[in-house]
Amino acid sequence: MLINKKISVLYFFRLIKWDIITIGIYAIVAGTLDHYGFFEQIKIPLALSAFVGTTLSLLLAFRTSQSYERWWEARVVWGAIVNDSRTLIRQLTLFLPKHKDRADLLESFATRQVIWCFALSESLRKTAPSTKVKNYFIKHNLNSENQANLLLIRHSSALASASERGQMDPNKVVQIDSTIARLCDSMGKCERIKNTIFPRSYSVLIHFLIYVLMTIMPFGLEDETPVVEIMLIFLVPILFIMIEKTAIIMQDPFENVPTDTPMTAICMTIERNLMEMIEHPPMAQPKADNTYFIM
Repeated sequence: MLINKKISVLYFFRLIKWDIITIGIYAIVAGTLDHYGFFEQIKIPLALSAFVGTTLSLLLAFRTSQSYERWWEARVVWGAIVNDSRTLIRQLTLFLPKHKDRADLLESFATRQVIWCFALSESLRKTAPSTKVKNYFIKHNLNSENQANLLLIRHSSALASASERGQMDPNKVVQIDSTIARLCDSMGKCERIKNTIFPRSYSVLIHFLIYVLMTIMPFGLEDETPVVEIMLIFLVPILFIMIEKTAIIMQDPFENVPTDTPMTAICMTIERNLMEMIEHPPMAQPKADNTYFIM
């Protein structure tokens, strides 16, 4: 996720470099043709260019709004995961009776919840399991296509086992199970955002209108200053492209890029919090990140 220390302008321009090159070539061709032969006689009212630009602005406003909504929903869901992870351990700490297995049970739940967070973030980013997650699954002889879902099932099994041994009141079990259900709900929301593709038709239509605007604009501008005309034909579409690219990089918040939801940082925060709640020694704070984003 981008942070306020600094923003890498170069990163953003690398994303649109091919658009800049393509639009630059097209602007030179369109602006030059306006001054030669048959094309010199063509006059298209500038109001038509304004109409196309207004249409583009409306489409981009809708696209940007929808993309930001997806990005913000992802952040809200992970905020809920932080809260429910803490609530789960707090409920267990409060509800589990004094028993010789109490500390071990608390530690197993806390560790499993931490691994669940890391496993979910890695599955959303489609990266290989980290050493922490891999070692946990090897140690407990577990294997699953959906690791995060398996860990929630293990949560429920451990809770049912504790209830059967008479270590917990049934009403309290229901409360803890509702917290696990919310974690499952958050996982489903993340998977929905990840697997729902933003309609490609928006980009196709926006790019088409941008090139229509570039084509008709030179025939409505004054012809005395060709260089200024070409610069305008270049700069106006570039502004639209930059707005669209901003929407594109926000619409997929789980792609392991700087504009992602900072799931790794959130998981590390959850780990420190949960270990502290079960009275483990304090974990080392992560080193300050001097880059312009955190993951």
